[in-house]
Amino acid sequence: MMMTDPIILCENLVKIYKVADLEVLALQGLDLSVQRGELMGIVGVSGSGKSTLMNVLGGLVRPSAGRVVVDGYELLKLSSTALDRYRRTRVGFVWQEGARNLIPYLDALENVQMPMTLAGTGGKRARQQAEALLDMVGLSDRRHHYLAELSGGEQQRVAIAVALANHPAILLADEPTGELDSATALTVYQAFQNLNQELGLTILIVSHDPAIAQHVQRVMAIRDGKAASETVRARRPDPSREGPPTGEDHDEEHFEELVVLDSAGRLQVPKAYREALQIKGRVRMELVDGHLVIHSVAEAEYARQTAARPKSPGAATPTTGRRPKWLARWRRNKP
Repeated sequence: MMMTDPIILCENLVKIYKVADLEVLALQGLDLSVQRGELMGIVGVSGSGKSTLMNVLGGLVRPSAGRVVVDGYELLKLSSTALDRYRRTRVGFVWQEGARNLIPYLDALENVQMPMTLAGTGGKRARQQAEALLDMVGLSDRRHHYLAELSGGEQQRVAIAVALANHPAILLADEPTGELDSATALTVYQAFQNLNQELGLTILIVSHDPAIAQHVQRVMAIRDGKAASETVRARRPDPSREGPPTGEDHDEEHFEELVVLDSAGRLQVPKAYREALQIKGRVRMELVDGHLVIHSVAEAEYARQTAARPKSPGAATPTTGRRPKWLARWRRNKP
């Protein structure tokens, strides 16, 4: 199958924030590739850089260095006017806080119509489009309810419809289930899945929820501003099955975590592995029977190796700290 160009491509993406006299490196050479029509999750602890990545992709902040292309737009090269147009037409946002997504004195239908009106589409056409979007997120019967009359999950589904009002190419959701219980969060994930399948919409969801892998196609974990690992769905063959697989077989689905190797050849060894192997500052790598093997190097061993290195001419001796006599004479006679 021929692979198309990714709708999102980040290469060595860097974002630096300046806070007072300090510079904070939020993204440190992150690589990311997302195919058109993917439903993807992004996870990481607070401060890992996941929200910064969403803000960069959404055109809310400019990257400091590297390359980021979204739906053919190179964001680092766009003018301010072009970046405004990109935000209005190519990207939809869903935020964690309901008040940030919706206008409280408008009902659900009017909220969805508002972005269309601002873009120049009004009247019957806007109303029909808004009703269709609310129907897609399962809220046709709540279209005349106001913010205070909607549950948290319903507010977020209205917010999704609002984000889709101007037919964006990608939908970015930052912690959309962060304030919801698990049952309500499931309805929001189902809305994302339906939109992904029916519209072929590319959706990225930032979350702290470790169970997000059950609701998306793959999950990228960000650590210290870089892509650390990916969790993908896989199927484990049924060990009781004999012979080749058939259409009636039901292999067990499981999730496999893969460590990401970025364009510079860097990978992040998980903390649990580093602690188990007592890996701190240095490792030894070698190829063994077609496999890459990483050996830990104890600090004491490294210190012995360093101490055993031959000294360059003129280096101080470890016992006296004095330099050789010939070097002293050479320096005195040096013109």
